[in-house]
Amino acid sequence: MDQKGFLKVNDMLETSISGIYGAGDVTGNPMFVYTGAYEGALAAENAITNTIKKCDYTVLPWVIFTDPQVCGVGLGENEADKKDIVTDTSLFPLEQVPRSIAAYDTRGFIKLIRDKKTHKLIGARILAPEGSELLMELSMAIKFGITTEELSSYFHPYLTLSEGIKLAATIFEKNIESLSCCAS
Repeated sequence: MDQKGFLKVNDMLETSISGIYGAGDVTGNPMFVYTGAYEGALAAENAITNTIKKCDYTVLPWVIFTDPQVCGVGLGENEADKKDIVTDTSLFPLEQVPRSIAAYDTRGFIKLIRDKKTHKLIGARILAPEGSELLMELSMAIKFGITTEELSSYFHPYLTLSEGIKLAATIFEKNIESLSCCAS
């Protein structure tokens, strides 16, 4: 056990006793239903097969279910700074997202964080009604090293909240005011 009473496990979720694994809230790792399920499956696989897989929370999305929702994935600027990653950010207000305007709810923003050198997306923070629905696209972009230029070039249907992701990625390179509503 650690000082807080949690079960100590390594990156493979194995305890200090060979062949004994731990998963879920008892480990003190992020305590979400989906992390417990992930850890349980990983611990079981490591325990009963010869494959050894490490627990990876690099693209762990998180949500605070307030109204509007507060959510994010990946690194924030302070975390990136501690890893000596120079960041560049875009902050796109929902006041400029057509879906938010149509829904008469423009509270919030979409913030994208990228590695300034590579332009790869490394994090995102969102304050938006149902903003958590945007997290998987951003998680996949971070996991697979997608640049903000690539992200802005993908199809995002007009009049969806996900179009806000495209617009937030676009403003790294272009002034959004210079684009037509449909040419973003």
